[in-house]
Amino acid sequence: MASQWLKARQTRYAAYAVVYTLVVMAAAVVVNVLADRYDKSYDATANKRYTLSAQTAKIVKGLKQDATIVYFNASTRFQDGKNLLDEYADLSPKIHIQYVDPDKDPQLARADNIHDMGTAVVEIGDKKEAAASMTEEGITGAFIRDLKTSTRTVCFVSGSGERQLDSTGRNGLSELKSRLGEESYDTQTVNLIETAAVPAACTALVVAGPTHDYAQPEVSAIQQYVQNGGRALFLMDPPLQMGVAPIADNSALASVLNNWGVTLDKDLVLDLNPIGQLAGLGPQVALVTSYESQPIVDPLKGTVTGFPLSRSLEIHDTANTTVQQLFQSSGTSLATNDLDSAEVSVNNPKNKKGPMILAAAGTYDTGKSGSQGRFVVVGSSMWASNSFINFNGNSDLALNAINWLASNNALISIRPKPPEAQHLTMTRAQLNMVRIVSQFSLPLAMVILGGFVWWKRR
Repeated sequence: MASQWLKARQTRYAAYAVVYTLVVMAAAVVVNVLADRYDKSYDATANKRYTLSAQTAKIVKGLKQDATIVYFNASTRFQDGKNLLDEYADLSPKIHIQYVDPDKDPQLARADNIHDMGTAVVEIGDKKEAAASMTEEGITGAFIRDLKTSTRTVCFVSGSGERQLDSTGRNGLSELKSRLGEESYDTQTVNLIETAAVPAACTALVVAGPTHDYAQPEVSAIQQYVQNGGRALFLMDPPLQMGVAPIADNSALASVLNNWGVTLDKDLVLDLNPIGQLAGLGPQVALVTSYESQPIVDPLKGTVTGFPLSRSLEIHDTANTTVQQLFQSSGTSLATNDLDSAEVSVNNPKNKKGPMILAAAGTYDTGKSGSQGRFVVVGSSMWASNSFINFNGNSDLALNAINWLASNNALISIRPKPPEAQHLTMTRAQLNMVRIVSQFSLPLAMVILGGFVWWKRR
């Protein structure tokens, strides 16, 4: 009787169900234990929206002392900031998170000057900085301000048709100024015609696309500044003679750069790479996708940068300088010496074929211990202007160059990117195909399949 019961179909099914249930429960327990012990996640978004940037990781992992992020919000809304703050805590054991309800602990909120809910304050040692926003940009910016040990000022030369620091127009540099402020740099303009000397307060000097020749006192001031251990970024446009505002040769400044090992070619680089056309860019924008091994561009691997109206460079070491190429144009690029006409013949046999150097970085041996001049030369200035600085990795390149010049290597990285909308672009033929498949093909296939099933069962 017992053997018959064991052989019964219902008994076997019941046994199978029990075994399957136990297996599923055991698997669920194992998965939960592993998930609790190894907290890992994978960000599949195109712009890594849910992953902290390389810059944030570099700053947090490099902390020498403990840091506390205090999040002020109603206790019922702590979860609003928890996910982001947990990402910071996962980067380093030196990060501690504290949640405070201002209504329950008004004294602490008053001590930190908290007026709004959803505010974070970063404390490192005896320094406290409120985050500008509850975003990675805001919180990491507070870390940077906390870690700032001295005033750093980036000086922009003016007076000879350079791009204007405070201009919000397409050709201005207000976006760059804002980005520098986020990394705790002060900015100011200097007129070397009036002073004929770079102020001692300048951590780095920027020459951003002068359209007029520099007078000798200006050139001498820049030369002495770098050769005495100063740091300078030169954005030198090709001497285009077309239009109502031609660009001067600036031969005196070019001569100084040549003596340092960087020769400015009098040409215009055209990039015939079809990728630029797919991105809606013309051949006057040189696209860069590969970089040399140097601190400024090391973090840019896999990132595209673009350089409108660029000239090529030639580099060589000198007795006092060591110069290194940063990147070059693509193999499909060419350079024309015809700078008087807007019409350029790509088939002109006089055109120089690429790839060609577009940017270089160098050091100047001052002969003094602990004092080294640094300079970066890029054959274009428009890439750093308001109209183009938000193109892919351009802003990272600009800030990395400034940080390298300022010997602030801790901030050389890829910075947090704001969320961006993801668009699906299709041609008319592709749209028609989607419509045919979704409105006709799939419903028709379901009708045919249903008819087949009905016929079989009939």
